[in-house]
Amino acid sequence: MKKIVAIVIMLVGLTAIGEEQVSTIYSFSMKTITGDSVALSHYTGKVLLIVNTASKCGFTPQYEGLEQLQQKYAAKGFSVLGFPCNQFGGQEPGSNAEIQSFCTLNYNVTFPMFAKIEVNGSGADPLYQFLTKSAPGILGIESIKWNFTKFLIGKDGKVIKRYAPTTSPAGIASDIESALKQ
Repeated sequence: MKKIVAIVIMLVGLTAIGEEQVSTIYSFSMKTITGDSVALSHYTGKVLLIVNTASKCGFTPQYEGLEQLQQKYAAKGFSVLGFPCNQFGGQEPGSNAEIQSFCTLNYNVTFPMFAKIEVNGSGADPLYQFLTKSAPGILGIESIKWNFTKFLIGKDGKVIKRYAPTTSPAGIASDIESALKQ
């Protein structure tokens, strides 16, 4: 019996250690929309707004506001990171190349866009598992509610706040400014 208890304690300890190792977004590498691999540690020291996006959604016009944030704060150490996702009503059906073309042609997006991922369920990307665990939504629900859910990340790579899809990019500006001053 003592051996079983010791093994359980050891396994719980290993889980806790593993969870401690992933305390920032800098532990993750992601594929860009063009297929290159980028370690998110590349963004160390920057304030980030991570957003799951879609091209055929009622919130798609938020791309304009996200790009305005990018233009306004990029020189101060800020970037939007866009992650297309097709899990909500099939509103991002295109290929990565089609998504990139759409964003460029319709919204002049200059912020980094990443390859299409899943943000919910058993196939959720580990980055989004980390984000949703770090900043659960209303009533502690970890899953993403819809397209254009946003996560503000501090210079230390930790989640500061989660925003609903209905929160406009302009509505986040004061929080970005506060995070840039820290």
